[in-house]
Amino acid sequence: MTYSNKLSLKKFFNYFWIAVSGKETEFTSGSIRKAIFMLSIPMILEMLMESIFAIVDIAYVSQVSVNAVATIGLTESVITLIYALAIGLSMAATAVVARRIGEKDVQGARIAAVQAIGLGVLVSIVLGIVGILWAEEILQLMGGEPDLIAEGSGYTRFLIGGNITIMLLFLINAIFRGAGDASIAMWTLVLSNGLNIILDPIFIFGMGPIPEYGVMGAAIATNIGRGSAVLFQLGILFFGWGKIKLAMKDLVVNIQVMINLIKVSLGGIAQFLIGTSSWVFLMRIMSEFGSEVLAGYTIAIRVIMFTLMPAWGMSNAAATLVGQNLGAQQPDRAEVSVWKTGKYNAYFMGLVSLVYLIFAKNIISLFNDTPSVVESGALCLQVIAIGYVFYAYGMVVTQAFNGAGDTKTPTKINFFSFWMFQLPIAYVTALVLDWGAAGVFVAITAAEVLLAVMAVIWFKKGNWKKVQV
Repeated sequence: MTYSNKLSLKKFFNYFWIAVSGKETEFTSGSIRKAIFMLSIPMILEMLMESIFAIVDIAYVSQVSVNAVATIGLTESVITLIYALAIGLSMAATAVVARRIGEKDVQGARIAAVQAIGLGVLVSIVLGIVGILWAEEILQLMGGEPDLIAEGSGYTRFLIGGNITIMLLFLINAIFRGAGDASIAMWTLVLSNGLNIILDPIFIFGMGPIPEYGVMGAAIATNIGRGSAVLFQLGILFFGWGKIKLAMKDLVVNIQVMINLIKVSLGGIAQFLIGTSSWVFLMRIMSEFGSEVLAGYTIAIRVIMFTLMPAWGMSNAAATLVGQNLGAQQPDRAEVSVWKTGKYNAYFMGLVSLVYLIFAKNIISLFNDTPSVVESGALCLQVIAIGYVFYAYGMVVTQAFNGAGDTKTPTKINFFSFWMFQLPIAYVTALVLDWGAAGVFVAITAAEVLLAVMAVIWFKKGNWKKVQV
């Protein structure tokens, strides 16, 4: 290794340590590439932890039964609606907090943080009651067979009933990201998912005084892991070292700020409700082909999330950079940040797509070796991987709109791509033309490519630079 290579490697590890330790807090001046790196690394690691847990979780549950895996697929297609609300509120929190930080208005950022958390608590209580009372009906509505409902309703009840841990984990981490404290959000996920991975086998299979809960044990472990992380987040907000520190005097309702957050979040909530509800309908179509095909699809989606999460990490970095640079009155720097982040994301996603295209069957068989499960899952991986480079730019540009507070534009794009295009194509190809599950996979890829193209065209118009939040 040459001296220059050693120097570059040393510089990389030095920057890496600064990024994960949160020592770099200024992102509106200096090198854009460095700013992307400093924000992306902790966000990528954060999302990797989330996706590692998803993979480990499905690996444990796969040892229970095919029905257990299918239960997770059906429940999570409904849970994504809760994610939509959490992510919509989180987008508003990130956009407003980032803009206030860019304006050097830390008090304004604190006020926004409190109102966002309050909204999240109210929403999660309502959803939790629905999950506790109607778990069986939810699985039945999704097309679950009687034996699946009998085995999996406990999982659904615990996961939806305890959704406040999901809501607050998303929201508070969004506040940290908006403030530029990406490393704190990362360590929160390390704690949450580390506990989940440890507790999963204990509650699923039983250990010592803890009985065997089966698939329901996965939900219990998840709630404990996420709940512990939320307590950690609140500790940092009130007593920690982040940019935003709260005191008891801050815990008051500010109607004006709350209304502003609701306005910004409505576009984000609608945007993700459109996307996630389309996944619910896709899952309903997939249930027509039996539990084994559904299990293959569920495993494939978990594997795909393993690589989409790091890509979302880079996309979240773009959102923070856009919000803070717009707050600092530097729209051109915000735009350059987006294009550079998109390029780096495309490099990463391109490499991953090659792995999926070549090793799809090997990857799925690691989780379940039932031939029909492997066949369905492998086909899903390969078809969806074809559009990965497009996804890379689509994700970054969409998050850039959200970081600017322009949540309406991605909502329109999502509505056309998913509801007007993806769902009709999936129904016709899978059920009318009798392509089976392959029709659903083709529809997913085509819709994501369309979304990316539309997002880039709209982004180039530059209207997002004029949005006020």
